Amino acid sequence: MSNFEQIKEEICDIGRRLYNRGFAAANDGNISYRFDENSVVCTPTGISKGFMKPDDLCVVDMEANHIAGHRKMTSEIRQHITIMQHRSDVKSVVHCHPPHATAFGMVREAIPMYLMPEAEINLGEVPIAKYTIPGGQEFADAILPFIHKSDIIIQANHGTVSYGATVEQAYFLVETLDAYCKIVLLARSLGEVKYFTKDEAESLLELKQKMGLRDPRLDLPPGERCTNSVFRESWRESGVGQRIFKPPTFQNSADENEIDRK
Repeated sequence: MSNFEQIKEEICDIGRRLYNRGFAAANDGNISYRFDENSVVCTPTGISKGFMKPDDLCVVDMEANHIAGHRKMTSEIRQHITIMQHRSDVKSVVHCHPPHATAFGMVREAIPMYLMPEAEINLGEVPIAKYTIPGGQEFADAILPFIHKSDIIIQANHGTVSYGATVEQAYFLVETLDAYCKIVLLARSLGEVKYFTKDEAESLLELKQKMGLRDPRLDLPPGERCTNSVFRESWRESGVGQRIFKPPTFQNSADENEIDRK
């Protein structure tokens, strides 16, 4: 099997996993993989990701021109290409609608941090991008403020987009985020969630740094790493706040966004 054929098989496998997990109902979602300097294989529009076959996939160039495949390319391919153009390390992009993570995007609630070690290490702070109508360049550009700071983004009232060096890596980010969102929602239904202490939170960031993992909080002065949201400045534009999950008491309450107090 050629490398190209293997990539198509991997995309179809991830499509089935998205469908079976309820992350991409009916014909929802799209997946892409950049297999050379100017070629991207992607899922077509109007097909269930759970039942795709390798021959259903399309090939486009880095200008979003259809160059191969008998089906029409996904209308959201421009967003995938925009990510690849700005992140040379990214080979694959996955967009889908994981229910619990998408719910946070619908109510514009910032994803709470400092609740699970796995989420801190594997996800970090997850941004919520403003809503734009899917498909055009404006839609693609809406995530640009975040793509160098996070490998997964929630799109308000839409879903998630994640990316990595492999299609499985991009998929695992979705699975990890949705599992985390489900857990914190269950915890909130039982009562008040209990955050890490500042020392515990800072220790996890130090561990992440020792592991060589990228996290924009590590670019802040040590005393400010756990007291500020690196995406707070974007909250007003996207309508995001901390209304349901109030921040840990060690965060700087004086710096709260005005929208949080409404």
